[in-house]
This record gives sequence, structure tokens and C-alpha cells, in this order.
Amino acid sequence: MLGTIGKELKNEIKQMRSLAAVPGFVALFVVLWDAFETIVLPRRVTDKFFLTRLFYRSTWLPWRALSHLFRGPKQRELFLSVYGPLSLIFLLIVWATGLIAGFALLHWADASAFQTADGRVSLTADLYLSGSTFFSLGLGGVAPHSAFARAMVVVEAGIGFGFLAMMISYLPVIYQAFSRREVTISLLDARAGSPPTAAELLCRLRQDHRMEALQQLLQEWERWSAELLESHLSYPMLAHFRSQHSNQSWLGALTTILDTSAFLLADLESPDRYEAKLTFAISRHAAVDLARMFALPPVEPPGTRLSEAELMQLRIHLASVGLPLVDGRGVEERLIGLRQMYEPYILALSKYLLLAVPTWLPGRQLSDNWQTSARDSLSHVGWETECNYLTKR
Repeated sequence: MLGTIGKELKNEIKQMRSLAAVPGFVALFVVLWDAFETIVLPRRVTDKFFLTRLFYRSTWLPWRALSHLFRGPKQRELFLSVYGPLSLIFLLIVWATGLIAGFALLHWADASAFQTADGRVSLTADLYLSGSTFFSLGLGGVAPHSAFARAMVVVEAGIGFGFLAMMISYLPVIYQAFSRREVTISLLDARAGSPPTAAELLCRLRQDHRMEALQQLLQEWERWSAELLESHLSYPMLAHFRSQHSNQSWLGALTTILDTSAFLLADLESPDRYEAKLTFAISRHAAVDLARMFALPPVEPPGTRLSEAELMQLRIHLASVGLPLVDGRGVEERLIGLRQMYEPYILALSKYLLLAVPTWLPGRQLSDNWQTSARDSLSHVGWETECNYLTKR
């Protein structure tokens, strides 16, 4: 009778081991497809990438909540800036852990068909065999002796080698895209202030008597918005990478360009506004698609970013520096209509990523980022002259 019970118990254990092959294959498929989709396959906006989205949702929301424990804005921004690079490292760890666990379950389903130095086999030994094979350690101590186990060792070694090689080539691509994004944002500093505003951008262009350069600037930012759309849809984690200065961000730059393009379309007296239309179209496309990528519903503004009085002040100020404006009738309605096309998505991204949205009008007088330094002071005559020239209002 005891022999019968022991045989039945062994059959149940064998059956349970064989069922472990199902979650093993599922884990391998989910991880491999998610890594392929995230790294190799260009991202579609409606794509519901599961593992990466679950990882970022489950880690970013607690990280964002912890940031509120810091009272100072600089400390809070520093804490938030760590998340982007750190999350990328942990995402790679999650993928590697999933692959190792999946192959370990397959070995366990095969009744741990290998030999160990002490003659004992267990799920821990399966994990050790899987991990050493995945990272190509070759330490020995575990030798597979079934055809299936040998095949799994060969397959895992190949996948591990390819996975690590793909990760090594993946990191430079991410940081190159980040660097290209930040170079253009840095150029906006002396052109639109820190933080940038549409009013300051238009005012400085006109003060320099370089309105002919406006078309070239819009062309540059049209391309920047297109690159932002392509890179951040292909590599969503880039949205969590923050700029070097706390008063700069990719969302702030995108908002400034949208504000500027919207104002030019609504209030600029010019027969040729074609470039402003193109820049507005691609920038609005980027704002909407990035909000959809994070599954963020549009956020209705609690109050207007540009009141009627502020709009009047802005028009008077720009007219005083010689910007050609149209008749005031219908300007506010046209501008409101354009702003409704992008502001709800900008505010949704701002709320989710904790990135400040710039105002239309510059606040109190602050130095640009290029004018500030921990060691140097702008006390020399030449620097003071250029400083007053760029910030003259």
C-alpha cells in the first residue's frame, strides 16, 4: 500500500512538473516579444506593450509619490532625474530575470535532467544552470544529460549572447537620441529665456531685427518636433529623462514652440504663414501621440493660461518692438481655438511626468542659464552689455 501511495505521489509530482512548462514558455515569449517590441520594432501609438508599460507604471507612480517628500524644488528635481537612467537598468534586469526563470521552469518540467556535483537536484539548481548558461559563465558543476536539457542549454546560451549584445548596442542609441533632443533645447535658452516663453522668443527675435530668421527657427523646431515624436514613440523611457537644468524640459520647449506657432497663426500680419502651420501641425502631433502613448486622457485647464488682459498686454508689448500684428478683432477667438487643440494634452503630460508647463509671459526678471555660474560673475563690461541686450524688455 505504501508503494502504491509513493507511486501516485511521484506521478502527481511529475504531472505538476510537466505543467510548469506552460508558464516557462509563456515567460520566454512575453519577455522576448517585449524586448523585441521595445528595442527593434518601431513603436505604434496604439500598441499595448504589456511588460514595459506595466514596469513603468508600477515604478514611476511610487517614485513620483516619493518625490513629494522633498521640500526643496532642486532636491525634488534631482530625485526625479535619477528615475530615467535607473529605470532603464532595472528594465534590463527584469528582462534577464524573466528569461532565466523561464528556462529554469523548462528544466524543472524536464525533471531536472542534469547531474550536479553533490548529486542533488532542485529548483535552485535549475535556476543556477539557467543563470550560468544565460550569462555564459561556464562554471561547470551542473551537466545536462537528456536531449531536451542539452537543447535548452544551447538555445539559452544563444539567446543570452544575443540579448546581451542587443542591450550593449541599445544603450548608445538611447543616449544619442537624448543628446540630440537636449542640444536643441539648450539653444532655446538665449533665444527664449529660462524658462522659455513664446513672448520672450518673439520679442528677442524682433529686438534683434531678425524676423527674417523666424522662418529658419520654425524649420529647425519642426524637425526637432518630428525627431521628438519618432524617438519618444520608439523609446518611451526617454520621456522620463530630464534636462540638465530644472527650468528646462522637452515638454517646456514643445509647449513654447506650440504657443509661438499658435500666436503667429492667430495674430501675425504676414501673407506667408506656411512654416508656422507646418511647425504647429507636427508639434501638436507630437503632444497628442505622446499623451496617447502613456494612455493619458486630455486634461481641461483649470484656468486659462493666457487671460484676455494678458493677451492685450502681450500684443501691446510685441507691437511696441515692431512686430506686425493684425487687427485685434477675432484674435482671441482664433488663439483659443488653436490652444484647445494642444493644451489639454500638454497639461496631461505635465501632470503625469511632473514637468512644469511654461507661461505665455515671462515672470519676474531672471537671468538666463548661460548668464549664471557658480564661480564666474558677469561683472565685466562686455558681459553686462550682452546680458542687458538679451534681456532688455
